[in-house]
Amino acid sequence: MVNGGRNRGGRRPTLEEVAARAGVGRGTVSRVINGSPRVSDATRAAVEAAVAELGYVPNTAARALAANRTDAIALVVPEPETRFFAEPYFSDMLRGVGAELADTEMQLLLTFAGGDRERRRLAQYLAAHRVDGVLLVSVHADDPLPDLVAQLEIPAVISGPRSAAETLPSVDSDNYGGARSAVEHLLTGGRRRIAHITGHLDVYGAQRRVDGYRDALREAGIAADETLVEQGDFTEEGGRRAMARLLENAPDVDAVFAGSDVTAAGARQVLRERGRRTPEDVALVGYDDSAIARHMDPPLTSVRQPIEEMGRAMIDLLLTEIADRRLPGGPGRVPHHAVLPAELVVRASS
Repeated sequence: MVNGGRNRGGRRPTLEEVAARAGVGRGTVSRVINGSPRVSDATRAAVEAAVAELGYVPNTAARALAANRTDAIALVVPEPETRFFAEPYFSDMLRGVGAELADTEMQLLLTFAGGDRERRRLAQYLAAHRVDGVLLVSVHADDPLPDLVAQLEIPAVISGPRSAAETLPSVDSDNYGGARSAVEHLLTGGRRRIAHITGHLDVYGAQRRVDGYRDALREAGIAADETLVEQGDFTEEGGRRAMARLLENAPDVDAVFAGSDVTAAGARQVLRERGRRTPEDVALVGYDDSAIARHMDPPLTSVRQPIEEMGRAMIDLLLTEIADRRLPGGPGRVPHHAVLPAELVVRASS
């Protein structure tokens, strides 16, 4: 029977008493109370039952003050707001993050840091420890924000590592495998002059897609041709510019693998303006499998990134980091790097 948060001696039950009743360690009870997803259903049920039986009531205000806890998470996007609202990648990521946070007490703060002034303001905000954790999305290799967060000892998870030696926990999709599957599909269809419009090459995921593109061609016995690789920036206008350069430098191109669906949409516009039919003259494959891919004419073949699932996984990992940091001694473990599978979705454009 619940006793209003007091035991028979009139004092509040302690965390240790809950742990003893549930038959688990104090750290496990702390993880359950703090919402960590890395607890089995059976263990969570045992802890919750002990909490109910003892009438344990966490003193949220006291706990927050003692642990410098804010019950808030910042989703930091170091890009201009215009790009955030223009590209489906970000809205899908936000949807996954929000869905995973829905059953917790955490509040989500969306913060843009695309300019110097915004970055300075964000640095001051984080230095005041006004959030319990940070999600970093669309981070470039030279971005100082991840190192700042690490120096402030704020739990953080990054969407896509900055390099193979990433020191922060990260969640990504298989960019290399996704790119390979796109190029292999085009090769199977008889295409041989396959171009690639890249994303920002200071983004590790874009670099891995280039690696996958090149390796797939090499294994098919096709020599590298740098006139078929044009740098883009994941935007529609970037796709237009890159496609125009490709048609000038390699007019015999018969397929294009674009770094994003938005980029592919820009490339498609130029192909249509130049009288090139898709897929008859030039096959086209995008990346992300966003709503844009489904609504293009013809519908766009695209590599599906599980973006919502990535957002959920980032929250899962961050909540675990936050809970572990609150234990004596901190996490004391190697950062976890999750890589989710990418899947080619074939449509009429290829």
